[in-house]
Amino acid sequence: MKRVSILGATGSIGQNTIDLIRRDRTGFEVVALTGGRNVDLLAKSAIELGAKHAAIAEDSLYQDLKDALAGSGIGVSAGRSAILQAAAMPSDWVMSSIVGAAGLEPGLTAMSNGADLALANKESMVAAGRLMKATAAENNVQILPIDSEHSAIFQALMGQSRSSVERIIITASGGAFKNWSKAELATVTPEQAMVHPNWSMGSRITIDSASMFNKGLEVIETKEFFEIDATQIEVVIHPQSIVHALVGFHDGNLLAHVGPPDMRHAIGFALYYPERKPLPLNRLDLTKIGQLDFAKPDQIRFPALKLAYDVLELGGVAGAVYNASKEVALDAFMARQIGFLNMAEVVERTLHRLFARACELNKDQNLDNILHADHMGRKIGREEIQALSA
Repeated sequence: MKRVSILGATGSIGQNTIDLIRRDRTGFEVVALTGGRNVDLLAKSAIELGAKHAAIAEDSLYQDLKDALAGSGIGVSAGRSAILQAAAMPSDWVMSSIVGAAGLEPGLTAMSNGADLALANKESMVAAGRLMKATAAENNVQILPIDSEHSAIFQALMGQSRSSVERIIITASGGAFKNWSKAELATVTPEQAMVHPNWSMGSRITIDSASMFNKGLEVIETKEFFEIDATQIEVVIHPQSIVHALVGFHDGNLLAHVGPPDMRHAIGFALYYPERKPLPLNRLDLTKIGQLDFAKPDQIRFPALKLAYDVLELGGVAGAVYNASKEVALDAFMARQIGFLNMAEVVERTLHRLFARACELNKDQNLDNILHADHMGRKIGREEIQALSA
């Protein structure tokens, strides 16, 4: 029986993971579940799965969670240290689906304690790819990608020589605004940006998808995860979200990973890896799709993608700055302090201030430097938000 923990159990990835586990209750022992603020859902999930422990990130919600789990025998804790302690509990497999930079240290902690890491927290690889991979190697554990694109690449590369890879192509749906003009994009509201045409995701990642920041993060993640040069990474707009990624080889052939837009396919692959087990999910009917479309992304209307390639050229801790400034810009957009297009402007200005002139950041990728870069990215990002909203 595989011992599993889910960091970020109340989010969409966490709930999809729970959906698969509940269908195979004899195959898994649930060690720990963590959540951010949703006490009711965390408690319900912990009771349903018979988890040993439940941790909530918000200190003030400790008593609420304790009351909700009274009489269940499930351990309860709260606060940042509680999340790290839950991540350290003995597990074979840990789902890392805490949103944003907050997921970095719990993921590192899980691997340091001997767990394979199912990585849905792309920000960890963006900010600290080399550190993540070094930690996995030091502890003889694996990082299994959960993003549909990176799971697709991982699967397409199975049994292939990495030296034969010529290029990697990741697809983007284009989001809700793929055909909108720049003038129209300037008027986008948070409510409009929270609706995705294909995927069912949390509000933050859906807005990231609409702005193409999510794809920018995935470009950086591709480079870090698969150790491929930035010039070998391509992005294409694919509105149907059926082809998740393609790997091109130096003989001219392409291997494509094709499947429905359902995150449970990638989660299930990682949950049972290295085996493939039957999953009770919808199968793809190609006759109902009709055709598959592909187009080049417009980096003028969606500059987040160009900024990601700039980050790859800068290297070091630039990914941490990109993600941190993006996170505060997203917060400001959701709070209606800045416009939709201003998010990329905030990130560009922040990168320029920290890297274009004499860099005040140590680029070595150790945890202290990464956390400092994250702090500076947020600090400078907030200054730029204030300037834009003045």
